[in-house]
Amino acid sequence: MSALLPTPIQTAAQRRGRFAFALTPRTLVLLTAGVSWIILAFYAKVFLVMLAAWDLLVLLLAILDGLRLPRPDSLTVSRTWLSVPAVGQETSVEIEISHPGSAVLTAKIIDDLSPSLIASPPELPLTLWPRTASAVRYSFSPCERGDHRAGRIYVRYRSRAGMAERWAFADLAQTIRVFPSLRSDSEDDLFLARSRQIEMQKRREQLRGQGREFESLREYREGGDDLREVCWTASARRGILICRQYQVERSQPVWLVLDTGRLLNARSGPLARLDYTTAAALAVAQIALLSSDRVGMLGYGQAVQQRVPLGRGRSHFRQLMDASALLHTEPGEAAHLVAAATLEHMQRTRGLILWFTDLAETAMRPEVIDGAFQLMRRHLLLFVVPAPEEIMALVAERPRNIAQMFERAAGQEMLQRRELLLARLRSRGALTVQVPTAQISATVLNRYLEVKEASLL
Repeated sequence: MSALLPTPIQTAAQRRGRFAFALTPRTLVLLTAGVSWIILAFYAKVFLVMLAAWDLLVLLLAILDGLRLPRPDSLTVSRTWLSVPAVGQETSVEIEISHPGSAVLTAKIIDDLSPSLIASPPELPLTLWPRTASAVRYSFSPCERGDHRAGRIYVRYRSRAGMAERWAFADLAQTIRVFPSLRSDSEDDLFLARSRQIEMQKRREQLRGQGREFESLREYREGGDDLREVCWTASARRGILICRQYQVERSQPVWLVLDTGRLLNARSGPLARLDYTTAAALAVAQIALLSSDRVGMLGYGQAVQQRVPLGRGRSHFRQLMDASALLHTEPGEAAHLVAAATLEHMQRTRGLILWFTDLAETAMRPEVIDGAFQLMRRHLLLFVVPAPEEIMALVAERPRNIAQMFERAAGQEMLQRRELLLARLRSRGALTVQVPTAQISATVLNRYLEVKEASLL
């Protein structure tokens, strides 16, 4: 995952503002303390002189303390990302500052990150030791995928005396890409899926003849082989019956189709539904690539947003990660028929299509169902929709008045309509998944593995 980490960046600090110098609260308190001598000045004018001398002394000490501070351009500031920025996961950042001076400094640091990364950047205290690098870390959880700005780092530093402070900034502007989360509801879901995939691979090596991919020829065995598997051309050449031997298919095409329309912008907990579906799609991509399948991705709204052709390998998974990170929801309904036509053009042979979408509540048949029928003529379709958890909770409650009774009846009608649409897809050979958003990753992984085990392609 190191390739997904943002690049560490380092630069020399610069002076912030024309003077970049300020008195500290300690100095202001000392100056204010001298004002109390005004009361004594009513009795003796000498106290006015003492007040002026006191304030001049405090200001002189503050100026001398400020001059002893290292210049801003002598500070070297760096920002290092310790973990991959991902939606809903804790991301750690380390800020390191070094200076060549001989004094111990105390500093306060603010990292100017985009509000889409962190709502309010914290003010971080840091002690700067002379001629060495001092570091401070902080963590946050990004809430939005995509490319975001990381800007300047602002530093205010003072000596141990604390009479004056200097202001500086380091221009560490860079673009940070926040990826979908690869962590499912349970930390063990992905590990269990991988273990199941490895176990399935071992069984495949032992169980020949269970798939549709030609593996080799062998002599026909009476009572154990089907005559439909006899290769008559090879039998004619050898003078005995020769049977074809098959193995479970490898390198099959798997397409991840992601709807980014308005329905996927609805939030389920802290994240949008699109965040859950992209995380589930990437989890399936990981397992599919480990199974030697070729994986492609199509993300669409009113038009195609991201398109990744079929491929395999670690570099291809990085392409899938980048494409899914850049998907964004749109305010309108997605063009499902356009997506289906695009996919049919890109994939001519039979493949497995995992379509992550949702069903609009309309009186007519949703367009996405027509798109699904169009793809099912050639491909095996796994149709994935998040369950309407709010409606299900409403239906589960017992109504307490007439208004709640009508709301519950409307909810039951909506759930029944969704189930009828999914049943119509199943009757034509599609596989369907409708589960709460938090369970999508684990459920879709299991269904994909079931498809591979049953050789449905």
